[in-house]
Amino acid sequence: MQQKPLGNSGFSISPLGLGTWAIAGPGWEFGWGEQDDTDSLATLEYALERGVNWIDTAAVYGLGHAEELVGQLLRRIPASRRPLVFTKGSLVWESTTGKISHSLAPLSLEREIEDSLRRLRVEVLDLYQIHWPAFPPGGSDEGLEAAMAVLAKARDQGKIRAIGVSNFSVAQLERCQAVTAIASLQPPYSALMRDIEADILPYCARAGIGVLAYSTLQSGLLSGTMTRERIASLPDDDWRKSRSPDFQEPRLTSNLALVEGFRGIGERHGLTPAAVAIAWVLRQSAVTGAIVGARRPEQVDGLIAAADFRLSAEELAQIAPLLPAGMGTNVPASRS
Repeated sequence: MQQKPLGNSGFSISPLGLGTWAIAGPGWEFGWGEQDDTDSLATLEYALERGVNWIDTAAVYGLGHAEELVGQLLRRIPASRRPLVFTKGSLVWESTTGKISHSLAPLSLEREIEDSLRRLRVEVLDLYQIHWPAFPPGGSDEGLEAAMAVLAKARDQGKIRAIGVSNFSVAQLERCQAVTAIASLQPPYSALMRDIEADILPYCARAGIGVLAYSTLQSGLLSGTMTRERIASLPDDDWRKSRSPDFQEPRLTSNLALVEGFRGIGERHGLTPAAVAIAWVLRQSAVTGAIVGARRPEQVDGLIAAADFRLSAEELAQIAPLLPAGMGTNVPASRS
């Protein structure tokens, strides 16, 4: 895959990175149901074989389990194949109840950095990101500057190589930039959630901030494998079934119609609907890379084909009428 520089990080990354939210397993507030760790590790390793050179994870995914899985991967592959590992902090949880809360407190972030180093079993974190400026979204982001100072100190100490943020507004990015240089922003971006096109993408392009788009398949809804029947049969502990409005009416019908539009284009090129949906995200020059999720190795090929596919002007025009009338929201409730 042709790589692109990620902001000021000094890293060059593949167009697609593998996310670990879905493989984090059950038993936490934003879980996707049961997941076999053997499948997860095989999926991660196969993605690396196919040219993916970065993995995105977070402390809160599986309440530490996703980071531990990535740590296992790093120990079982040769150093020459080691991917870049991007992780996130600020969402913390009670050890006894698993209840998730949010903290930008310096001592909390310092502890989180050490915990991520321990779970990943590495001496330095390639990219460390503030997961949310406030959580639930829309709450107070007091302490943001102090949090960024903690990350700058950790970078100076050699504990992290680059600093990123996730789910931040332009105003919050500007506040961060006044404290220290930011390498990247990780926002949600898909054909169903397009509000970052208005001001966030232009700002990042001007400021030289890399963009790592997440939820590019809208939590699997745009993958081409979701049907009404499959959604109805999702396990009760899969947050999408009961808490995501995109998986429910009145949005579901139009969302599935968009998937069929992607399917029609994909069939002409021998691609999955998922690859077309990801290519739609990658068409934006300000997007450095797209995070995709896979739970089994056989799902990887249908996703990474997007890296080499470019939608034509005619195909973009074909998709346009199928897009929702609104631009979606950059602070999706129920997403972590």
